[in-house]
Amino acid sequence: MSSSYQKGWWTTNWWLARRLVPLFKRGSKLYIGTSDPTQTSAFHAITFKTGMTVEVIVVEDDKLSKAITKLKEDATVAIKALEDEDFGELEFADPDAPTASSADAAQPDVDDAPIVKFIHKILLDAVNAGASDIHFEPYEKFYRIRYRIDGELKEIVQPPLLLKEKMASRIKVISRLDISEKRVPQDGRLKLVISKTHAIDFRVSTLPTLFGEKIVMRILDSSAASLNIEQLGFEPEQKKLLLDAIARPYGMVLVTGPTGSGKTVSLYTCLNILNKPDINISTAEDPVEINLPGINQVNVNEKAGLTFASALRAFLRQDPDVIMVGEIRDLETSDIAIKAAQTGHLVFSTLHTNNAPATLTRLINMGVAPFNVASSVLLIMAQRPARRLCSHCKAPVDIPHEALLRAGFKEEELDGSWTSYGPVGCDACRGTGYKGRTGIYEIMPITDAMTRLIMKNGTAVDIADLALREGMVDLRHSGLLKVKQGVTSLAEIEAVTND
Repeated sequence: MSSSYQKGWWTTNWWLARRLVPLFKRGSKLYIGTSDPTQTSAFHAITFKTGMTVEVIVVEDDKLSKAITKLKEDATVAIKALEDEDFGELEFADPDAPTASSADAAQPDVDDAPIVKFIHKILLDAVNAGASDIHFEPYEKFYRIRYRIDGELKEIVQPPLLLKEKMASRIKVISRLDISEKRVPQDGRLKLVISKTHAIDFRVSTLPTLFGEKIVMRILDSSAASLNIEQLGFEPEQKKLLLDAIARPYGMVLVTGPTGSGKTVSLYTCLNILNKPDINISTAEDPVEINLPGINQVNVNEKAGLTFASALRAFLRQDPDVIMVGEIRDLETSDIAIKAAQTGHLVFSTLHTNNAPATLTRLINMGVAPFNVASSVLLIMAQRPARRLCSHCKAPVDIPHEALLRAGFKEEELDGSWTSYGPVGCDACRGTGYKGRTGIYEIMPITDAMTRLIMKNGTAVDIADLALREGMVDLRHSGLLKVKQGVTSLAEIEAVTND
């Protein structure tokens, strides 16, 4: 729609006062639902303001009333009420210093003030709710905004469909993206300045879909980089194994798990432990998510030729002590990383495998020689995120003995000394029964026996059997320990470890 609205013309009250509901747009036609098709002056006003042909669809009055009630709940409260809201010192800042022209372009039009405030509120509410992502999703007949909270997507509001292009344009402006380009995906960043001492970074991705641009904003919480290792959910023996590995002067530590499993947080936590004035740390990431003072972070840019492999080569000429590679994707990167680990450097990286034993065979399948894997890898950690039960409302649950055995508990563990808890739901957890997340881990150090097995081209099954005999706690049993501790529910652990 045109940006030349008179203030208040497009607001929900204007439409509802005339009992009009915008339904959908097709080409240059805007379809309007109403029970009174004689409002020609209103239809002419819409045509004049939008430049589109109005097609009237007559609907039953009771159905129209229901649609109007929903618009009042979803739009009037979410947008119109924001016009008088005070956001204090809230502003957007470009991570890079803007030019005068770009700074001017970022200034919102006066006519768009409700949209600006609505976007501000969506971002602030997401941060306050502890969301990790915000999804802006256009469809043929509605537009919705969802938050991902504790790994679960929750619908927050359905703004009027007519606002989708203005919302997309506003987000693209503050993210330094090309607002005229709607045919290809774009990636950007923005910084939300809440106060002089508090700013939050967002990573923005746009995607052209059938009915408009879907936008996903990843909230980059800098506090994740300062997590204490105690907060990550390691069992005491697992924590000792990890700390022993990262205290070694050289070798490779690998973290594996699906996207969103917390690998980056684990790596940042390890790097923070090592981040001291006498240690030179360099990282290659795609992209750099959180700024870590004291660490040299490089954004991989494959279009410009700055790949993980080329960044690694440059690191080796920069007198490094510790190197972190965001992801090992190919043989070239893995070869350079392994050579770095063999020549006096401590190397951290990630792979995408289902468990720790499979990581070794994945490297070998990529073309890395078994003796290179055996001589360089110190420890492999697989991880999954699990939702924590809400401490305000969790309640004991009675789980049948047979179900506990099927889940993986041993007979001797079912001695009645602990209680299973399940979700209930309250205001504190927004009715979900869960609040926050913890990690469950599978930590596998590379022992002498395992080194010999790797040299003999042992399979992932052989490596897993040996690791379990040597005392490794696999992901399922690590999760069951959290069930015994009352941290999470058995249903949650069965869901996240059902490989």
